[in-house]
Amino acid sequence: MSETSYSVLGLFDTPNALMKAIPTVRAAKLGTVEAYTPYPIHGIDEALGLRRSPLGGMVLVMGILGAITAFGAQYWISAIDYPIVTGGKSPASWEAFIPIMFEVTVLFATFTAGLGMLFLLNKLPFFGHPVLSSKSITGITRDRYALAIEAESESFDSAAAAKALRDAGALEIEILPAPDRSPFLTSDFILRTAGGIFTACLVAGLVMFLTIKWFPLLAPMKHMQEQPRLNAQMPSTFFKDGHGMQLPVAGTVARGHLPAAAGTQEAAATLVNPLPRTKEVFAVGRKAYTNRCEVCHGAIGNGVGSLTAAYGGKPANLQAQLFLDYPDGKIYWAIVNGKNAMPAHAADLTETQRWAVVHYVRALQRAQNAKDEDLKVANP
Repeated sequence: MSETSYSVLGLFDTPNALMKAIPTVRAAKLGTVEAYTPYPIHGIDEALGLRRSPLGGMVLVMGILGAITAFGAQYWISAIDYPIVTGGKSPASWEAFIPIMFEVTVLFATFTAGLGMLFLLNKLPFFGHPVLSSKSITGITRDRYALAIEAESESFDSAAAAKALRDAGALEIEILPAPDRSPFLTSDFILRTAGGIFTACLVAGLVMFLTIKWFPLLAPMKHMQEQPRLNAQMPSTFFKDGHGMQLPVAGTVARGHLPAAAGTQEAAATLVNPLPRTKEVFAVGRKAYTNRCEVCHGAIGNGVGSLTAAYGGKPANLQAQLFLDYPDGKIYWAIVNGKNAMPAHAADLTETQRWAVVHYVRALQRAQNAKDEDLKVANP
C-alpha cells in the first residue's frame, strides 16, 4: 500500500446510482468497499455484505453474566457466609435478590453497549478517519452519496480503484491519504497531561486562596465566615413586631408545656397536692413512675436494680432523709422542670399524672413500714 493512499472515494448523485455501483465495485475485489451516506438507505447493508452488528449479542451475554454475578454474590453473603433469617424466610430466598440482580444486569449491559461500541466496533482510539477530513465530507453530510474502496494490504492499487469507481458511474474521485497511526498515549504525552492538570489545580487553588484572603467580604466567602445564630425572640426585622420568631398567642400555653405554679423549687414548697390518696390515683402514679422514673430511681425509689445503677450511675435515693423531708411541691417542681441529671417531664406527663407520681413516691419512701395503708393501696 502506498504511504500516501488509504482509500479512493467516489461520489454519486442519487442513492439508486450508489446501490447500482456497489455490486460492480465489489466484484473488482480491489479492497474493502464502504459506503457513506447522509441518511440510512434501505438494503445497503446487504448490498455491502455487512454482517449484523454483534453489539446486541454482546449486551445479552454480559447482561446474563451480570444477573448471575449478582445472584451468586447475594446467595453467598445471605445463605453461606452470614445467614440471617429475616421475616421467617429462608436465608436463600431468591425473591429478595431480584432488585440487585436487575441493577447489576443493567450495569453490565450498559457498560458493554457503550464500551463495546466505542472500542471494539468503532476502533477507538482512532480519531482521524480520513473521510472526516476529505473534501467530499461536506456533500456526504448533505446530499451526496460516497462509495469508498479502502486498502486491505500494502499492495493496494489506488489507480485501479479509481478506474473501477469511474466505470461504476462515480461523478467525482478523491484519493484519501493514510492517517497517522502512531500511538498517542506515549510517556511524553502522559507526563505532559499530568503536569498540565497538576499546574491547573495548583493555580486554581492559589487564586481562590488569595482571593479569599484579599477580599474576605465577597460573596459567598462572607456568608461562610459570618453565620450569626438566631436566638428565640431576639431582635430582628424579619417579623413586623421586631422579634426573631412569632410570639405565642396572647393568653395561651403550648400543649404539654403548662408551667409550674412556682418559678423556683423553693417557692414550690408551699404547693399542696390537690389529689386524694385513692386506689385510682396511686394506680396512675405507679404507671407513670414505672414508665418514666423507675429506669433511674429503681422499683423502690433508692436506685437499687435500676438501669442507671447497672451502668455505675448514682441516681437520687428517694429514701434519703433529704428527700423524706421534701414537701410535695418541691418533688412536683422537680418532676416538671427536672433537676441535675434528671430530665424535665413537663411535656410527657399531665397535671394529674405529675401529682399522682408525687403520691406514689411518698408511698415508696415509706416502703419499710409494712403497715402503711398508702403502700397497700399503691402496691396491692
